[in-house]
Amino acid sequence: MFLLFDDNNQLFDAALNDILAAKEFIYFEIYRFGQDSMGEKFRSALIQKAKEKVKIKILVDAWGTGDNDHFFLPMTEAGVDLRIFHKLIWDRGYISKNHCRNHRKLLIIDGKIAYIGSSNVTAYSLIWRELNLKLTNIDIINVLIRSFKESYRTYNRYSFRKNISKRDITIGNWTFVQDLPSPYRQKIKTRYERMIDKANKEIVIETPYFLPGYVLRKKMIEAVQRGVKVTIITPFHSDVHAVDIIRRHYLGLLHEKGVNLQFYTPSNLHAKCVMIDNKEFSISSANFDYRSFRYQYELALIGTNSDVLHLLRKHIDISLDNCQPFNYKAWKTRSPIERIIEHILLPFRFLF
Repeated sequence: MFLLFDDNNQLFDAALNDILAAKEFIYFEIYRFGQDSMGEKFRSALIQKAKEKVKIKILVDAWGTGDNDHFFLPMTEAGVDLRIFHKLIWDRGYISKNHCRNHRKLLIIDGKIAYIGSSNVTAYSLIWRELNLKLTNIDIINVLIRSFKESYRTYNRYSFRKNISKRDITIGNWTFVQDLPSPYRQKIKTRYERMIDKANKEIVIETPYFLPGYVLRKKMIEAVQRGVKVTIITPFHSDVHAVDIIRRHYLGLLHEKGVNLQFYTPSNLHAKCVMIDNKEFSISSANFDYRSFRYQYELALIGTNSDVLHLLRKHIDISLDNCQPFNYKAWKTRSPIERIIEHILLPFRFLF
């Protein structure tokens, strides 16, 4: 069974119901566990299951969630095994020592149900457009369990080395990609480059933060030149205004070369996917930017499953129905101040 959630209200209701039905164990890896009304709902459900002797392991990121244990104390007192990924180092070199984050979103229940995708547990993101896959394929879930246990075991290890990588795992028509911070071996980005290279008809990229590096920009332009329709879906206004400013630097040239730029307008779009020729897809935690590809621990589930492709096509079409196209004239005539700000922020694109 596969279900696609692009509405956080529906996603959180489904996930909470599955958590409350758990009998054996719950594994939860999340970048941001909000200390707000939605976080409290998940906390209450997890406390209840811990009291029922369900084995619960949770890994949250110190940057995304914070490393103050006070909010989580009721859970740990109830028996939840909580770990905080790479607590912040408050000394010289703060940014460089704290920049590699665990950005993964993964929930596994009893080895029978798993959720993977884009959503954090926060109240302020309830109206965002997201993309999360619920699956019950036991073979895939077993791979996700292995990945979670490795993350959980190495939760406080700082890794940013030239040659570090993890093996891709292929099961039937699925490939599971685990990306680790590295200046050279950026596995999800490399996989996307290959997917773009082999596209014949259509490429759709949906991402909240669109800061593609030179190689990805080149490959998208080359795809257009060989007759492929390349569509980028990104929010008109994201929740990180600096990213919106920096991305303007790239948009004009991509538009001039034939890339179809579409901006989602009803709310923030936080979904992360790639679809090639209606035949291959990626559902991921990774944004289409420097930081995700180079500095963060990410997951991507890549496949050719026809049921998921059908669901993803419907999701993309609804996103496009709520988009407006890139306004090239407004971009071309933007003020000198706007251009100056873009150039000032551009060297910091790795930080956002």
